Amino acid sequence: MEPKSDTYFSIGQESKGSYREKASKFIAIAIPVRTETEIKTNLDQIRKEHHGANHFCYAYQLGNDKQHYRTNDDGEPSGSAGKPIYGQILSFGLSDILVVVVRYFGGTKLGIPGLINAYRTAARESLTQAQRVEKTVMAQVEIRFDYPSMNDVMKIVKEKECQIVNQKYDEQCTLHLSVKQSSLPSLRQRIAGLNRPAIFFPGPELH
Repeated sequence: MEPKSDTYFSIGQESKGSYREKASKFIAIAIPVRTETEIKTNLDQIRKEHHGANHFCYAYQLGNDKQHYRTNDDGEPSGSAGKPIYGQILSFGLSDILVVVVRYFGGTKLGIPGLINAYRTAARESLTQAQRVEKTVMAQVEIRFDYPSMNDVMKIVKEKECQIVNQKYDEQCTLHLSVKQSSLPSLRQRIAGLNRPAIFFPGPELH
């Protein structure tokens, strides 16, 4: 299986774009997010700010594997809003991002091709204005070992460019580390190969 990349791109802060077509106004808001809870909070806030709007269509993508995403047409014809928005997220190569396009209906129907163009263009405008930032996928790990193994363990920690988050040195020593996701297998192998007792505990991914 192809290993996941350590890095991917998101945006640094909220950005906006807009588009008008036949008196309908489309306002796009691109927001950096990390969890579905953050997505819900932002959607609720946008609905409050634009309480007079007719539609709140959106798409989001989380993580670096491009497998956690969703699109929503919010009452527009199926495939005419959420998918064009998501297409722009893919086109810009972004993740950990929510793009919401708020529509104020101007009284004239645009038809499905017109809607696709409007939602796609508004989303693209918001992403064009955004600051693109590179993110690294880190894993949190815990290593427990006897004090005599200290030098060997620290040599491996330095070699694998681990960041020490927390540490405790006693007869039984504990290191909490942050390490690049792709380095986990080799780190585990190196720790397991020590002559003295050492225990490796992988933890949750950190972004």
